[in-house]
Amino acid sequence: MAIEGCKDVGNEHEDLEAPLVAKHREIKGVDYEHDDGSIAMVLLCTFVAVSGSFIFGTCVGYSAPAQSAIRKDLNLSIAEFSTFGSILTIGAMVGAVTSGRVADFLGRKRAMRMSACFCITGWIAVYFAKDAFFLDIGRLFSGYGIGVLSYVVPIFIAEIAPKDLRGGLTTLNQLMIVTGSSMSLLVGSIISWRNLALIGLLPCIVLLCGLFFVPESPRWLAKVGRQKDFNVALRKLRGKDADISREIAAIEEYNTVLEGLPKGRLLDLFQAKYIKAVIIGVGLMVFQQCVGINGVGFYVSQTFVDAGLSSGKLGTIAYAIIQVPITVVGAVLMDKSGRKPLITISAMGTFLGCFVIATAFLLKSYGLFLEWVPILAVGGVLTYVSAFSIGFGGVPWVIMSEIFPINVKGAAGSLVVLVNWSGAWLISYTYNFMMNWSTFGTYYIYAAFCVLTVLFVAKLVPETKGKTLEEIQASINSNTQTLS
Repeated sequence: MAIEGCKDVGNEHEDLEAPLVAKHREIKGVDYEHDDGSIAMVLLCTFVAVSGSFIFGTCVGYSAPAQSAIRKDLNLSIAEFSTFGSILTIGAMVGAVTSGRVADFLGRKRAMRMSACFCITGWIAVYFAKDAFFLDIGRLFSGYGIGVLSYVVPIFIAEIAPKDLRGGLTTLNQLMIVTGSSMSLLVGSIISWRNLALIGLLPCIVLLCGLFFVPESPRWLAKVGRQKDFNVALRKLRGKDADISREIAAIEEYNTVLEGLPKGRLLDLFQAKYIKAVIIGVGLMVFQQCVGINGVGFYVSQTFVDAGLSSGKLGTIAYAIIQVPITVVGAVLMDKSGRKPLITISAMGTFLGCFVIATAFLLKSYGLFLEWVPILAVGGVLTYVSAFSIGFGGVPWVIMSEIFPINVKGAAGSLVVLVNWSGAWLISYTYNFMMNWSTFGTYYIYAAFCVLTVLFVAKLVPETKGKTLEEIQASINSNTQTLS
């Protein structure tokens, strides 16, 4: 009965979406204008927003270099430290559940400001911690903050950027995540864990201060009826000499139709008109995690030791350094090659990396070519992280920010981010158990998920390059109706 009810609601409002689709077919191919001065404001907005991504990265990368020192100073058992490491993802799950609603209710800017305050509280608790309890509380607060940021940052960037720059700018989200993670890995190897927590406060302060100088998302302002602020924000973003009338008309037309639609709830996502977008968004997040990124990243140093290296420090530094330039390449390619080819190539590369790592551990288990095992393991890990960084890390977040209509974006975003963080917890928690079961089997399983990703992308994921957010909705709705 519940399913039937949802279906009836969707059919009832189907006629309201028809003029929306027609409108976007009419304006398809029309470029919204912006002048050179506006690019500076878009870049400033993006820089401020991705400070939140940098916060995300510093939180994720903190535990690896701090592990031995924290355990020694606070006399923690491996189980207590594992709780400290993994509780970040628990907090992020809670943040994911509320992220969409928080961003829709407070607005994108205030949601980021609130998240920064949670992260500041978390870092301070870690810095002053004398036992496991305060470590865990701090980590939990930081987790909640980055759980919200993981949704609101790419959404904000996608909503303020011109369509010809949207892909590359949104991919900066992933670039700053890996930059923050790499910073924690590198700096954490030379300073104490308490001082590393203090350094984690810096991007939080940058985000808080920077938000005073950038406009709110025009699409959110239009959605909540703040017409004057909407016009002012869009003018700031597109420039004083740009013709923004067509973009205003398109956004207002879109919101007018959406006002007649029911407010998006979690159950509404299972209506026929939304189900394809949900499958795409959830599927990409599942595969992003199930290829093993959090297992590889969280325990990379121990993985190198298991492969036969006397110390994993050099390999870990190489891992930290290589992420950043490769992610830059991915950001450049995002609006040149398109989303779909980039994530396909990325998945193929992660398959190769997993296969090489698995083969190295297989040789070691049989005592064959032992002198080659460390070389293969390091080469496989670096291949893996390079391939992941060029597309797999950023593309799912870009597509997630593009495919959902604004009336269900809050509910859908919460669902997708929750799935991502749940996968992150599952992989990071099970990695050591799986490695104890079979080192090579673990990576062959990850490799299998890489293959499944290629098939999933080829069959279901649309190309969103060069399309406005409204055109993407019209295209998905059209395809869904055709399939039904």
